[in-house]
Amino acid sequence: MTVFTFANPTDLILEIPSITQNQAFSGAHSRYQAYINQLCLLAVLPWFQEELTPQVKVWPSTAALSSFWELVNGSALILDATRFVLVPSEDIDLGELRVPQEWVDIPGWAGDYYLGVQVEPDDGFVRVWGYCTHGQLKTQGSYDSSDRTYCLDASEMINDINVLTVGLQLCPDAATRNPIEQIPPLLQPQAQNLITRLGNPEIITPRLAIPGTLWLGLMAHGGWRQSLYQRRLGLPEQWSVMQWLQSGVSQVADTVGWGRLNWQQTAAGARSVSEVEIRHPLFRQIAIAGQLYEMLITPLAEPEAGVWRFELRHVTVGAVIPGGFKLRLLTEDLQPFPNNEAIATTAVDALFIEVALELGEGIVWEIEPLPENYDREILKF
Repeated sequence: MTVFTFANPTDLILEIPSITQNQAFSGAHSRYQAYINQLCLLAVLPWFQEELTPQVKVWPSTAALSSFWELVNGSALILDATRFVLVPSEDIDLGELRVPQEWVDIPGWAGDYYLGVQVEPDDGFVRVWGYCTHGQLKTQGSYDSSDRTYCLDASEMINDINVLTVGLQLCPDAATRNPIEQIPPLLQPQAQNLITRLGNPEIITPRLAIPGTLWLGLMAHGGWRQSLYQRRLGLPEQWSVMQWLQSGVSQVADTVGWGRLNWQQTAAGARSVSEVEIRHPLFRQIAIAGQLYEMLITPLAEPEAGVWRFELRHVTVGAVIPGGFKLRLLTEDLQPFPNNEAIATTAVDALFIEVALELGEGIVWEIEPLPENYDREILKF
């Protein structure tokens, strides 16, 4: 990593590494937005990892980035519970920071710190020119309804990024966020109508095409965000468990870790191959607090019967799930239903929920404590 020194001693100028953009987007606008964000992220992330700790990582995961950049400018890094939102721009005038509303008003997206990053693609560098907190954006900034951004004058920001790293080391629990109002939830039919409408790639900026409250409600749900991204690309359904069983896990699901269990992935001699494939056809590895677990999805009869078992186990044979863990299933629009939760009151071998589902029904799974890189998924049955 190269650090340049310019006339302003507080400037942080970072070299952009060479990249190959191989993500898919619906059009030139989103493709270029993603390009600028990717340059920003590839330059700034290594600096954070060197200055703070290698534990700084992309939120929610690298695999999810394209579904964000298709729809909104910005990306986030996370260290424990602290989130840093990178807001790139090619603007030469650095008079203010303009942060898309999604990164401020969606509780699950909101940052602790927001960094203004000027990107110079032709010259091969980015300039981190200042930062502020969520509280500053909400109290000292102004909201521009024309493009749904929070704007903060550069004079209100801290220009020396070293102040941020020192502050994090000395006061890691400093108050940074203002209270955030809960977003009114969308019902599943309403969300599907919006996804169908905004899935037209000729709508260049879908975030401005519907009322702000509806848009925030749609984006707050990771599964709906992914569905909209995939619809704009013209992709077929990527989250159909029935299709996964018939023809293999989709490319999108494979990218985030879903797979078909086979005999090489089971404990040697534990069961016959045919029995394993019938009992545990689908799995995903999940990291929680440094330990690896597996989510297993099993049809309890013929898949068409619609009776399924969701099971959480430790990947190590004989290891247990600690007391306090919870496995929870919700409807597509995040509503609970009877017997939708399994709780480990003490250490247990497995947590499981058995559920009967209608053909085409969507299910969202959750685990407490929160897994690393967790992003809501809508599994279709």
